[in-house]
Amino acid sequence: MKTCLQTALLSLFVLLHWPCYSQQKLGVFEGSQDVGTGGKTGSTSYKAATQQYIIAGSGANIWADKDVFQYAYKKMKGDFLLYARAEFAQAQGVDPHRKLGWMIRQSLQANAPHVSALEHGDGLTSLQYRRTAGAPTEETRATSTHADIIQLERKGKTYTMRVATFGQPFETQQVTEIDLGDDVYVGLAVCAHNAAVTETGVFRDVRIVVPAHDGLVQYREYLGSSIELLDVATGNREVRYTSPKSLQAPNWTRDGKSLIYNSDGLMYNFNLATGQPTVIATGDVKNNNNDHVLSFDGTMLGLSSGVEKLGGSIVYTVPTRGGTPTQITPLGPSYLHSWSPDGKSLLFTGQRNKEFDIYRVPATGGMEVRLTSATALDDGAEYSPDGKYIYFNSNRTGTMQIWRMRADGSEQQAITTGDFQDWFPHVSPDGKWIAFVSFLKEEVKSGDHPFYKHVYLRLLPVGGGQPKVIAYVYGGQGTMNTPSWSPDSKRIAFISNSTTVAE
Repeated sequence: MKTCLQTALLSLFVLLHWPCYSQQKLGVFEGSQDVGTGGKTGSTSYKAATQQYIIAGSGANIWADKDVFQYAYKKMKGDFLLYARAEFAQAQGVDPHRKLGWMIRQSLQANAPHVSALEHGDGLTSLQYRRTAGAPTEETRATSTHADIIQLERKGKTYTMRVATFGQPFETQQVTEIDLGDDVYVGLAVCAHNAAVTETGVFRDVRIVVPAHDGLVQYREYLGSSIELLDVATGNREVRYTSPKSLQAPNWTRDGKSLIYNSDGLMYNFNLATGQPTVIATGDVKNNNNDHVLSFDGTMLGLSSGVEKLGGSIVYTVPTRGGTPTQITPLGPSYLHSWSPDGKSLLFTGQRNKEFDIYRVPATGGMEVRLTSATALDDGAEYSPDGKYIYFNSNRTGTMQIWRMRADGSEQQAITTGDFQDWFPHVSPDGKWIAFVSFLKEEVKSGDHPFYKHVYLRLLPVGGGQPKVIAYVYGGQGTMNTPSWSPDSKRIAFISNSTTVAE
C-alpha cells in the first residue's frame, strides 16, 4: 500500500511531467503550455469524438522580440506539412489582432526564432517569422483575408504558407533562408493580444504530414495512408483508419457498411463499424491496382490486375464477397473505371496503338467498342446513375479537364476549364454532383497523376457552374480513383498520405 508521502510524490511527478501524461488527450501533440509570461493561464484540450482541438490562449502578442501565447506542440525533425481548419470560438473578440494558427519554433523560450502562419481576428493573414533569438518579428501578408484553412510547410530552410477561405484554392506566401535547426517544436498557437483576457481557437481536420523525400521512386517506394471520410455539406473530415502501407482507392459498398480498397496487389473490405479490414478472395488474381469498381447493384466487383505476359493491366470481374475472377479483356493495358447501371457494360481505358482511349465492353466479355479517338489521353470514364452520360477526363486541350459525352460516345464536351489538372470524375448516386481530383499545374503535367502531391478534391454541380474545393489533401494517385460516394450522396471516402501517419 502506498504511503501518503508516496502518493504526494507521485502526484507531484505527474504534474511536473503533465505533457507526457496528456498525449492521448492531446491527439497528435505531445504537450501544451503557455509560452512567455504576462497573461492569463491558457489551456488545450482534445475532443477525440470530433477530432477537434480547443485551445484557449492569453498574452499580449506574438510579435516584436518576444511572444506570449498558448501552444500545443510536438517535437519534429526534417521536412513536414501542417494543415488545419481553424476559427475562433467567438466571432467577436476583445482585440482585432488576436491570433491563431500554426507555429514552428526553435524552443519554448519567449524570444525564440520561429515561423508562423497566423490568422488575425480582423481577418488579416500573415506569414510571421523571427530569424534569430530576440530579433524583431517580420511578416509577409497574404492578399486574401479571413482564411480558415491554414497550411504551413517546411522544406529545408524554406517555409511556405498556404491559406484559403474554405471552398477556394490556396494563396501562397513563402520565406527562405531561415535556419531554425533540424529539431523543432511544431504546433498550434492562440494569442489573445491582450494579457487580461483569454481567446479560444477551435481547430479541426488537423494533419501533420511527413511528405515524400526528394528522389522517391514512384511505384517502388510508398508512404503510409489514412482512410478519411469527408462530409460533403460541411467539409468536415474524419480519419477512420491508418496504415504504414499504401492503401488506395476506397469504393463505398452499396449497403454503406464497408469500403473496398486495394493494397499490395490484394483487395480488402474495410468494415466501418469495426474498423478492421479483411482480404477479399480473388484467386490467382493478386496484382490488383487502384482501377476497380462495384456494379450498381453491389453484387459484383470489377478489377484491374497487372499481367505482364498479356501486356499489362487486365480487366476481371468477381463477386463482391470474393471468389474466382472472370477475365474480361484479352489484352492490356486495360484499366477499368465503371459499370453501367443496367449491369451489362464496363468502361475501361485501353492503350491501343500507343493511344489511350475509352472503351466499352460487355460485362461478360466480348468485343470492345472504342468511344473516344482524340489524339490525347482520355481516362477515368464513369457512367451517370441514369446511364445516359459518361464523364471522363481528357488533356486534348492542353490541360487535363473533365469532359462529358453521351453513352454512345457522341457529343463530347468539356465541363471544366482553368488552371488545374482535373482527374477521375465521380457522379454522386443522386445524380446531382461530380467530385474529382485536381492537381496543381505547376507540380504535375497534364498526362500524369502521380502519388504524393498537393491536390484538391473539388465538387461541381452536374448542371454546371464553378467548382468548389471540398478537401485540401496531400495525396494524388490512389486518393480517389474510384467511385467513392456513400450511397446517400452525403460523404466521400478518400486516401491521404504521410511517411509517418498522424491524425
